[in-house]
Amino acid sequence: MNNLFTIDCGEIFLREFRIEDVESIYEITSQPEVYEFLPDWRSTREQRLNWVSNYEIPSNKEFLLAVPNIGSQNYLKLGIVLKETGEFIGFCNTGIKEELKEPNREIAYAISKHYRNRGYITKAVKGLITYLFENTDVEQLNTVFLPRNVSSSKVSQKCGFRFNGDIEIEDQTHYHYTLTKEDWKNINSH
Repeated sequence: MNNLFTIDCGEIFLREFRIEDVESIYEITSQPEVYEFLPDWRSTREQRLNWVSNYEIPSNKEFLLAVPNIGSQNYLKLGIVLKETGEFIGFCNTGIKEELKEPNREIAYAISKHYRNRGYITKAVKGLITYLFENTDVEQLNTVFLPRNVSSSKVSQKCGFRFNGDIEIEDQTHYHYTLTKEDWKNINSH
């Protein structure tokens, strides 16, 4: 895979973004089911190419070079890829969520409408959580989503996150869930 960073998650794997993913990312983030919850990801093809080339790929490299001491390293953005076909079907990312108090490392994700309700996001999130808690200095992870995003609520709970209350972001109430490394260890020791 051209020495790209990957995380094996069973039927899928996570791998760092590459230029060839631009069209897939553009198509996924143009789906109303995705941009309803991630409006900042909506873009033109040209913007997406610029972001992947000049920001996301370099940011991924910086993040991976900083491991294990990622501290305030910004983002690691990983594509969700079907092992069987190599198809890019979504993304699972970690980054600093400015609107949260520290520790404010977030996990965010999206999947194509064509691959929903198959457990892929839960596998991807669990894979990224495991990587972060086993290989970096991260002690707590957060997820933040709109209350109407029932799918994200289910994923968060399946991955061990606990409800931490409501938070206002851009004049909208969001649910805030957290998962500590200690809780994750306890969940996974059984």
